[in-house]
Amino acid sequence: MATDNRIHFWRRNPKVPGSLQPVYGAQHPPLDPRRHRPLKDAPKAGSVNTKSKKPSTFHEFARSTNDAWDIDDEEDDEDTEPLPHSLDRQEPISTNPYQDRLDIESGPANGRVVKSSSDAQLNVNAARNTLQKQQSLPVRPVIPLVARISDQNASGAPPMTVREKTRLDKFKQLLASPNTDLEELRKHSWSGIPREVRPVTWRLLSGYLPANRERRDLVLQRKREEYFGFIEQYYHSRTDENHRDTYRQIHIDIPRTNPLIPLFQQPLVQEVFERILFIWAIRHPASGYVQGINDLVTPFFVVFLSEFVEEDVENFEMASLPLDTQRNIEADSFWCMSKLLDGIQDNYTFAQPGIQIKVKALEELVSRIDEDVHVHFQKCEVEYLQFAFRWMNNLLMRELPLRCTIRLWDTYQAESEGFSHFHLYVCAAFLIKWRKEILSMVDFQSLLMLLQNLPTIHWGNEEVGLLLAEAYRLKYMFADAPSHYKR
Repeated sequence: MATDNRIHFWRRNPKVPGSLQPVYGAQHPPLDPRRHRPLKDAPKAGSVNTKSKKPSTFHEFARSTNDAWDIDDEEDDEDTEPLPHSLDRQEPISTNPYQDRLDIESGPANGRVVKSSSDAQLNVNAARNTLQKQQSLPVRPVIPLVARISDQNASGAPPMTVREKTRLDKFKQLLASPNTDLEELRKHSWSGIPREVRPVTWRLLSGYLPANRERRDLVLQRKREEYFGFIEQYYHSRTDENHRDTYRQIHIDIPRTNPLIPLFQQPLVQEVFERILFIWAIRHPASGYVQGINDLVTPFFVVFLSEFVEEDVENFEMASLPLDTQRNIEADSFWCMSKLLDGIQDNYTFAQPGIQIKVKALEELVSRIDEDVHVHFQKCEVEYLQFAFRWMNNLLMRELPLRCTIRLWDTYQAESEGFSHFHLYVCAAFLIKWRKEILSMVDFQSLLMLLQNLPTIHWGNEEVGLLLAEAYRLKYMFADAPSHYKR
């Protein structure tokens, strides 16, 4: 019974105002954020739902809102996301996923569902049409909608300056030393890591690689072999009765991960993500797989892939890499994601107590930082959980372009408790940045819509740098926050 409760704990009711998407100036019902179609029982145009029954417990909130991820999971299970071939017909599944890859061009085989290119294109086009509505602030030159993942400011990627070359040389010097000074590496990484050295720097800062340079190759070999040992030991059990629901939910969530970036729609890449998430889930039974964890794989995957791709990562064909290289990227992504989640696992255990604590801490911080914004939320009856739950669950990945997340994580890995404590101040700075827009919204529905659809599609390194600088300032201005919030 406890297992069933956990599996269905986050099933959401799509009829709450928090699930609506804004279509500014349009005279039709709000849209489902993933399907881009009118929500069932959506309010008619012109009507405003200004009051909402407040949940009295976190469990009630969990049952009545969908702020952290997509809605209508039950419907999708039936009409849009077929079960894996093996689950429908109970056919045996190969325990060697890499042998299965050889047949990928010939269609579905041995437990793999290969989506048609036409279906994938329809989903991409629908999502693109909705995001185009956010391009109403032409303050800076526009980055392509399927934005480049590589480092750049919103105005483009200028040639490397003398200062940037000096920084790169400093990183190379630190990394080449017999024993890398990790404190010095963190100091230099805080303001961003050069793309050329980001993969090895992330491995070091996450604790995956040792500081001793001579031991690194041996550790990499051992850890990669260990990961694929897990694959051989556990992956075949994904169709067992006690793991089937976990695998099925992962299989449904993977296509939703960065749907506008072609790289993540490749069946080969989706298989990699399924293996990483399934192995992590069964090795961490206290939490298991929770929707939102799938997002946390993508920055590591892109960074480690960038070692072998000079440009246009978002359109790169993963199958063109040697099999050993593919395996190494997969294993390194698994271990670094695991290191990250080790520090915030209470965000994903039953009832997600870590997130409850962080959202409460954010509410207290905002009340001290900007009382007008805090009072405005109270006046409009907007609860912090209704928007900040997703900010904590997905580490702002649903609010920022992927290139911005990668830059943000440079600093998070350089900060002590970056993904837990410092993230709180980043969320506070992110919220206050939209102060003017927040105060201009005069009712519950329009305010919540704004908070769930902040226009960051054009952001680049410059905007993230300013956000981090403000978060750093807030951290030291409000360093007396209660110690039980520093988690």
